[in-house]
Amino acid sequence: MGHARKIVFLREVITSDAHGEACPPVTRVAVGAIFRNPLAGRFESDLAPLFEIGAELGELLAGQAAAQLGNPPVSYGKAAIVGVAGDMEHGGAVIHPRLGAPMRKAAGGGEAVIPSNVKLGALGASIDLPLGHKDDPWSFDHFDTMTLCIPDGPKLDEIVMFLAYADGGRPIARCGRGPGGAGSGRV
Repeated sequence: MGHARKIVFLREVITSDAHGEACPPVTRVAVGAIFRNPLAGRFESDLAPLFEIGAELGELLAGQAAAQLGNPPVSYGKAAIVGVAGDMEHGGAVIHPRLGAPMRKAAGGGEAVIPSNVKLGALGASIDLPLGHKDDPWSFDHFDTMTLCIPDGPKLDEIVMFLAYADGGRPIARCGRGPGGAGSGRV
């Protein structure tokens, strides 16, 4: 587990919409890793140590998360909560430059940008991790969100990094897709 103090998996299987209307099951899996932020409390121009942590945790966790779906991944997303002794750029450094490659590998490809979110947060803070179709950025039916937290993180000098996959879109989605399809138009 290298850098991680703690790793948490969350697996959801959704079988109906919010009104109780049955739908084909959609499985969503998120994994969160809490680790010490080596740049907490100081300004550094060189964020390479955080690039490396993102790459290492991605290699360790992406395949495990995708395998828990039971079906091939269709959507993905990533997020980070930076403890308040850190900087939002620290979260960006963990999830942007090097995390994408292992996530795409575990998803069997991925042409679309991986949706993401970063924020500063106190112990137990939650974050909305956005999900989007891995190959079609205009598939509105796959725009989704998982609200995630780990109650004992991040400490002031820690970062919680999340990555997630889903094997389908929202339950009973009806928005369609962007240009050229149902629900055409720009968002």
